[in-house]
Amino acid sequence: MNSYLDKFNDSIKNTIFNKLPQKEQEFILKKCLEYEFTFSQIRQIIEIARDLEMWGEKTIIEIFPSHTQKKVIFARLIKAYEELRNRPNSYENFELKNIRNEQKFSFKTENKDGLGLGLCPVASEKTRCCNLLTLDAVESCGFDCSYCSIQSFYNQNTITFDSNFATKLKNLNLDKNRTYHIGTGQSSDSLLWGNREGILDALFLFAKTNPNVILEFKTKSDNISYFLQNDVPKNILCTWSLNTPTIIKNEEHLTASLDKRIKSARALADKGVKVGFHFHPIVEYENYLFEYEEVYGRLIKEFKSDEVALVSFGTLTFIKPVIKQLRDREFRSKITQMPFEDASGKSSYPRTTKVEMFKHAYNSFRSWHSVVFFYLCMEEHEMWKETFGYQYSTNNDFERAMLGAYAKKLDIEFLI
Repeated sequence: MNSYLDKFNDSIKNTIFNKLPQKEQEFILKKCLEYEFTFSQIRQIIEIARDLEMWGEKTIIEIFPSHTQKKVIFARLIKAYEELRNRPNSYENFELKNIRNEQKFSFKTENKDGLGLGLCPVASEKTRCCNLLTLDAVESCGFDCSYCSIQSFYNQNTITFDSNFATKLKNLNLDKNRTYHIGTGQSSDSLLWGNREGILDALFLFAKTNPNVILEFKTKSDNISYFLQNDVPKNILCTWSLNTPTIIKNEEHLTASLDKRIKSARALADKGVKVGFHFHPIVEYENYLFEYEEVYGRLIKEFKSDEVALVSFGTLTFIKPVIKQLRDREFRSKITQMPFEDASGKSSYPRTTKVEMFKHAYNSFRSWHSVVFFYLCMEEHEMWKETFGYQYSTNNDFERAMLGAYAKKLDIEFLI
């Protein structure tokens, strides 16, 4: 008994066992002592218990099978867990837990090494990517989206600004004979901070002095006052990441509501700024296609196609550090309650589910097909053919098509 207890204690090291409710800890210990589960099985049982709590489902105690054989018990436990994972989620009786009601963070300004300009961190030859360049104007985000990968790279409670950002940006030498697409919404939300530390002053000046740069601000906020109060260079795109009210309420904590995001986009479009919309991630849950279709229809009704430069689609894609980070948090989310399949080394929905959600989305925008640029983000090459009926041979082909479409919409010269 003592030797197995030592093995158990060794197995739970560096796990979230001690974050489980005390009653569940005692139950798991009791069952492990009774059946002497392996090191790997113990860790899986702990993860299952944590996931069930996070998803707001029955506890490990309630779904634990009754049998005399360890092998049968574990197999049935895995089966019950996978059945919960594989069925469409329901948010009908879902209750949030330990979610902040307001933004609480500290600000830090420091002289950082380099400008933070580089290729999109998810760029890969395994997926069809647009070769976007990302600019880390700010590090970390004040929003608290359940699925966000930023939380695995930055301290969520500290928002960091570069004290020399404006100078570094001003001194950046770019090829004047090439069109660039640079986005500022990768390491933080592009608009949430407004002009704090002069970041929008610096970025607007950068856009004005580099007319060959298509500068994209991607946001889930409604903080557009700076754009309304200033002349916006025509090579600037403002894009909103949108989702259904169900997902915004339960998974995109502290972000602006769908109404506020769309009204903000409408206000900038009225000013002549070209806008775009990202549906990333599209999330599967009960009646999700109907709810997304309502959002798609609202955009078609409220915007003219010549005001919109782009619409992108994507879905949940996880790397292991993000899943671990989510399990470490003592909160509720159904975002990982989904069937995991390998997607170029990451975990995502099965291919059939992706085809369903992407084709449905694209077909919903049928009236915009010839005027707006549509694309998939971080998806395998073949998914394009199944969604759009065509695909690009290389990432460079995709990039050229995107830049050409954006340049035409923005009425700027295309130099690549």
